[in-house]
Amino acid sequence: MSPEYGSLHDPNAAYTMRNLSSETMGLTGSRGARDVEITDVQTTMVEGNFPWTLVRVYTDAGVTGTGEAYWGAGVPELIERMRPFLLGENPLDIDRLYEHLVQKMSGEGSVEGVTVTAISGIEVALHDLAGKILGVPAYQLLGGKYRDEVRVYCDCHTEAEADPEACADEAERVVEELGYDALKFDLDVPSGHEKDRANRHLRPGEIRHKAEIVERVTERVRDRADVAFDCHWTFSGGSANRLAAAIEEHDVWWLEDPVPPENLDVQTRVTQSTVTPIAAGENRYRVTEHRRLLEDGGVDIVAPDLPKVGGMRETRKIADVANQYYVPVAMHNVASPIATMASAHVGAAIPNALAVEYHSYELGWWAELVEEDVIEDGRIEVPERPGLGVTLDMDAVGEHLVDGETLFDGP
Repeated sequence: MSPEYGSLHDPNAAYTMRNLSSETMGLTGSRGARDVEITDVQTTMVEGNFPWTLVRVYTDAGVTGTGEAYWGAGVPELIERMRPFLLGENPLDIDRLYEHLVQKMSGEGSVEGVTVTAISGIEVALHDLAGKILGVPAYQLLGGKYRDEVRVYCDCHTEAEADPEACADEAERVVEELGYDALKFDLDVPSGHEKDRANRHLRPGEIRHKAEIVERVTERVRDRADVAFDCHWTFSGGSANRLAAAIEEHDVWWLEDPVPPENLDVQTRVTQSTVTPIAAGENRYRVTEHRRLLEDGGVDIVAPDLPKVGGMRETRKIADVANQYYVPVAMHNVASPIATMASAHVGAAIPNALAVEYHSYELGWWAELVEEDVIEDGRIEVPERPGLGVTLDMDAVGEHLVDGETLFDGP
């Protein structure tokens, strides 16, 4: 029998200022038809290429908002923990409720990590819900739009992921057959020259192997597609410098996460050592951590992951800071169609949007999770329907639940 996470007590709650509830803030004014209350918050997990955590927020108006939190153990339990903090609240107060959850969960890690991720899923659902209540698309809640459609970059894979020619073949196939003009491949793949998996050092043969992947792929697609390469925060600072220098002659869109995320000084030195554009951000939380990354010149492209970083408004805040440093935003994204569309709404609302990642092109049923079309010809057309503009197909959700998971109780 699992504990009731929603009933866990906070021993500090009685005597601290960590409460921004409507009752504490004295919010008693009538809003007329907009007097709506949250009645429930539920989650369910879908077994996609990642175990996606879907979130639903229910109201006494019969309107439901759907969101998504970045995948990971503990996220559904944290959302259950926060459920009592939302009951009876007006879902239109997105900023206040976000800060309310951050404050209430401050002793449980709301600076970064899975607590922020759990709050992100709720925040996305609130945008969907508020948009439906007000009858406007979610991007309108973020200030309007700069573009009608958002570019998508396809994260590509092949069974022979370490074979430069196989990667080039797959790049050409994705461009020619699937219609994408923006791609990403992994570079943290075995070369056959490794001696030690733990020391982060790249030997000369490994550098040559990774440079060959870059050369073959970029030469094959040329101007038909932009191509980025991901290192998954794997290498030492010196090795990252040498790798970035080795691929400078090729048309690289960006080199992503070449070093671990913890040390900003190393990240900055790598970025400033090369003309190869460097991207990072998926392992940083909220606008404060991204501000440090940006103000130190640590990236050429910032890559927040919306359902992980803090949600839609927090991603918008990151984009605003990035815009002060003339840095574009390429949103990292391994999500279902729900958070993918949330990223597209943000991409429509910010001036410096570069692209949104799509990580599920090998998963044949990804698009079936919602009733509407999401990606067409490498683009997401931002819907004008209220909220996020996508509707969960409950049959598809039920068919692909994580083992032991149950479907939402509500409509």
